[in-house]
Amino acid sequence: MPHQLLTIEVSRPDAGHVRLRLTGDLDYDTAPELVAAAAGLHGEQQVTIDLSGVGLCDSSGLSALLLARRSVGAIQLTGVSPQIQQLLDRTGLTELLAVQGDDDLRATG
Repeated sequence: MPHQLLTIEVSRPDAGHVRLRLTGDLDYDTAPELVAAAAGLHGEQQVTIDLSGVGLCDSSGLSALLLARRSVGAIQLTGVSPQIQQLLDRTGLTELLAVQGDDDLRATG
């Protein structure tokens, strides 16, 4: 299977809230892109990272998520696939990275 590049779409749903929508693979080759995008968000009150378009996440991708959290403070993950959820659970990162479930999304609109 060919490597998929990562695209990061940045939107601002409301004041103080930034949403990063990732599409592609979050791996060794693309993780620095997320780290760089997060570094530019210092000082934002709420950062949501939408992983619904991510097909693959490896240990470098997990590291990038942690570095993003370090850059901006608390982050919220949405659109987490069962495979990525399992990876987060096995590594103990689920609570640290605040995964928002589908039920939470419907409640917040």
